[in-house]
Amino acid sequence: MFDFDLFVIGAGSGGVRAARMAAQKGKRVAIAEKRFLGGTCVNVGCVPKKLFYYGAHFAADFKDSAGFGWQLGAPAFHWPTLRDNKTAEIERLNGIYATLLDDAGVQLINGHASIKGAHNIELAGKTYSAERILVATGAAPLIPEFPGSELAISSDDVFYLDELPQKALVVGGGYIALEFAGILHGLGVDVALSYRGTQLLRHFDSSLGSKLLDEMQRQGITVSMQSNVTSLQRNSAGAIEVSFADTNKKAFDAVLYATGRKPCTNELGLESTKVRRRTNGEIIVDEYFQTDEPSIFALGDIIGTPELTPVAIAQAMAFVDNCFAGQQRVVDYSALATAVFCHPNIGSVGLSEDEAIDAGMDIEIFEAEFRHLKHTLSGRDERTYMKLVVDRSDDKVLGAHMMGQDAGEIVQGLAIALKAGATKAVFDATIGIHPTAAEEFVTMRNARG
Repeated sequence: MFDFDLFVIGAGSGGVRAARMAAQKGKRVAIAEKRFLGGTCVNVGCVPKKLFYYGAHFAADFKDSAGFGWQLGAPAFHWPTLRDNKTAEIERLNGIYATLLDDAGVQLINGHASIKGAHNIELAGKTYSAERILVATGAAPLIPEFPGSELAISSDDVFYLDELPQKALVVGGGYIALEFAGILHGLGVDVALSYRGTQLLRHFDSSLGSKLLDEMQRQGITVSMQSNVTSLQRNSAGAIEVSFADTNKKAFDAVLYATGRKPCTNELGLESTKVRRRTNGEIIVDEYFQTDEPSIFALGDIIGTPELTPVAIAQAMAFVDNCFAGQQRVVDYSALATAVFCHPNIGSVGLSEDEAIDAGMDIEIFEAEFRHLKHTLSGRDERTYMKLVVDRSDDKVLGAHMMGQDAGEIVQGLAIALKAGATKAVFDATIGIHPTAAEEFVTMRNARG
């Protein structure tokens, strides 16, 4: 007789959902967490990032308001207010997660859990047994080791800075780097971005990266492509002196590294099991999230699937249905929409142009670029860009991509259409809402020549 039917390690979005749903099916469930409830998303990811994203917009909004007749004094930003209000909201959400687990009948155990064989877990000086173990420990920022790397901060650190830097370097070209570059710039920081690659957002449609680069430079963010940091050193003035591969040196108050994340799978005791991991630490699972140890499962950011909260939640629901409801359900990752909360916003769903070409598809590209109606009065020189990737053979819309205000909100709706297999003819037959930016997705008629 096991102590629990399911023991979950990691109380992030996926782990909490799996624990709650299993408990609601009458299973005896425990969940272990060594840090905070809600994982990356609630504490140092999606939620606080989006709150900072909102906060960073006000400086531009105050400036925009002049064109609409508003006369305001010079606005002043107080960093501790935003930081502390954010922290209070995160603490509130942690309390909600604790209540949800308690109401579902899940036993929450605080501390670091270590797996001992196929069915046992050591935690807080005790050993527990479980019929099934689910590992959902998530990922953490990875700062590469190089001379002075200990002076760099991660995205996690930004949420708790004592003071906002006057001048900051962001290293990286992915969505986290670009989001924080935009946030810091919006809050009044002099921002430079250094990226070793040639294309921002390389996992997105290439047009989005190039359009965003134009916008960032127009806003006043200094962007250096094919740029490599070689060392960091604290100078006599207390600033961080950054040395680059091209021998240039520049001083910053803070250096934020956003160049990758690593699965949190070390020190879990997996070596005492048959569980296999990839060289980067990802746990190898089958389509039902089962490892080579039949009683141990894994999901979320540690298995190599898209590192998104809704993905982890979908995986958790499928896991519970498969293990405790007799189903054999596989998560479908097609038409997976995502957003980048940069300035301006980016939303994307489906295949990029390059992905479709690489797959050997005969495609048509429909594009629109324009100035948002709001900015005809605000005077802001910001562009909105939209793109559809269409399969010429059957007219199906393969991908929809946007940069502009509320892009994430707009593309979420398009994801439903792509999931349903909508054709370009269906888009064309849809009457748009006027005046909106979104209507451009149903009024683009001429394919790129």
